[in-house]
Amino acid sequence: MKARPGTPRGAPAATFHHPALFYRGDDEYLAGTVPFIRAGRAAGEPVAVAVPGPRLGVLRNAVPDIAADVTWIDMHAAGRNPGRIIPGVLRAFADRQAAGHVRIIGEPIWPGRSPAEYPACAQHEALINLAFEGRDVSILCPYDEDGLDGAVLADARVTHPLIIDRDGDRPSGDYAPERVISGYNRPLPEPPAAVALHFELGALPLVREFACAHAARLGLSPAAVGDLELAVNELAANSCVHGGGSGALRIWAEDGHVVCEIRDAGTITDPLAGRRPAEMSPHGGRGILLVNHLADLVRVHTGPEGTAIRVYMRT
Repeated sequence: MKARPGTPRGAPAATFHHPALFYRGDDEYLAGTVPFIRAGRAAGEPVAVAVPGPRLGVLRNAVPDIAADVTWIDMHAAGRNPGRIIPGVLRAFADRQAAGHVRIIGEPIWPGRSPAEYPACAQHEALINLAFEGRDVSILCPYDEDGLDGAVLADARVTHPLIIDRDGDRPSGDYAPERVISGYNRPLPEPPAAVALHFELGALPLVREFACAHAARLGLSPAAVGDLELAVNELAANSCVHGGGSGALRIWAEDGHVVCEIRDAGTITDPLAGRRPAEMSPHGGRGILLVNHLADLVRVHTGPEGTAIRVYMRT
């Protein structure tokens, strides 16, 4: 890969910088990421690398002399729910740092992400631009051109203002992150056979009992049932307070997960609801933030007709 003349590869932007790195194979991966890491450490900037587990080894081995000075995060674990990445990975790292530029490599989309996960991944990449607007942060997002579908790469051009590949760096002419945020806010597909319960505020204990009993019957472990109980309680309470005073719960098994859906008449107007640190949010969303930390995947559809939130827990 070659940098655009006059643009040193890895040089920090004055403020927020969010390029997509399109790569093929380890050589191009390292050519696009290692200079970014080394330039950051040479400038005394905090650097975090949040990539899928196998890629962590590749990058660690490429920078053995400074590996101890970099924060390494397995995105397979930390980012299995895309809704957790902004508050639990990116903001968690950036907000711990003192004043000055911060660098992060974040690879939230890899071959093998499921069709259920991908819309949340794409929205996550778009929402980074809102979450870090005006911050002195560079977030480099690698994309595997050999392993990812062309539609995924097309979305990356929409969610990133700058594209880096073997031909150099260039602005993305397709950049329009709000298009992905709204475009993947789609009605969720109807589930297979599900059990359902309608509820109001006084019925929250029954909602928790109903969810836990059916989740256990569907094969969820006791520890995961406990997490699901917390998540369902938060969402059902939100429905009663902000969603018209009532809601509906459905629960079913799907592709190795137990899925709970809470549906109500409310509308989520803040696109970053559930992705802001709790103390920073003036718009609520603390319940969804907790759910994002507990669940393996969270999918949301919201609009004037109401809101549906699905919580996926692996069995």
